[in-house]
Amino acid sequence: MKVVVARTIPAAGLAKLEQRFDVETGGLPLDRQWLLEHAPGASAIVADPTVVVDEALLERAGQSLRVVSNFAVGVDNIDTEAVRARGLRATNTPDVLTNATAELAVGLMLATGRRIVETDRVLRDGEWSGWEPEQFLGRELARATVGLVGFGRIGQRVAELLRGFAPRVVFATRRPIEEPAARHGAERLELGTLLACSDYVSLHVALTAETKHMIDAAALAQMKDGAVLVNTCRGAVVDTAALVEALASGRLAGAGLDVYEDEPNVPPELVALPGTVLVPHIGSATRTTRDAMARLCADNVIAVLEGHEPPTPVV
Repeated sequence: MKVVVARTIPAAGLAKLEQRFDVETGGLPLDRQWLLEHAPGASAIVADPTVVVDEALLERAGQSLRVVSNFAVGVDNIDTEAVRARGLRATNTPDVLTNATAELAVGLMLATGRRIVETDRVLRDGEWSGWEPEQFLGRELARATVGLVGFGRIGQRVAELLRGFAPRVVFATRRPIEEPAARHGAERLELGTLLACSDYVSLHVALTAETKHMIDAAALAQMKDGAVLVNTCRGAVVDTAALVEALASGRLAGAGLDVYEDEPNVPPELVALPGTVLVPHIGSATRTTRDAMARLCADNVIAVLEGHEPPTPVV
């Protein structure tokens, strides 16, 4: 059976596939035309957040295709309805990246709130004239209110990691959740109330039609003056133009972002703002995590092609 890896995955997973199947790997960067040319006859396609799995690709793969295995926790790059309609399986790699992404979210809170990147640049550019009593004042996590929008695996891990800083943790979610809230000492609020009271707002939702631009101009206007926004989920959850305006006006103190609406393109207006900490989609970028993701991605393919239920099905 043929497995087409749209770009590549770490050797920890790729080797498992190569031991069992005929594997064709696209390499970097993504070549959509190569993928369309190699899709026919594939039993499995391994994708990632940069690979659009749409009707055109599924049609090219044809009747042989049985599973689309995503090297990611999100599946917004996959037309899951088209996959379901064809009787195929789609899988993702949850859980294994929870801690790495949560750690980055906390890191972005600290880096933005304490102005670490901004002041590093000042020093490196030779613009620091010496210590002053009210120079480069930031904000602490201690005694702050941290609002988590979404309280799934990653949101709950963020709450757990924040305990040592002793902030007030509040969260907003659409689904019932009681035991984890009590376990993490977190308080559930409506989204508008959370935005209005939080010093830090950290986003942890999947990108869907309902969550696209969830944080728009109206939501940003509800946020507390001087608050910090952190996004490690998906770029399109935030209306970038509205965020730039809120930051440029001084309404928000800063933003720590790992994801963007049109990756890898980042608006120059956002880059130019000194209160932003911008990193290139590195939420899961540790060796331990990426290897675990690759193994799980491969295990999903192996399970389906050998007639078993995949470990982490989406469809």
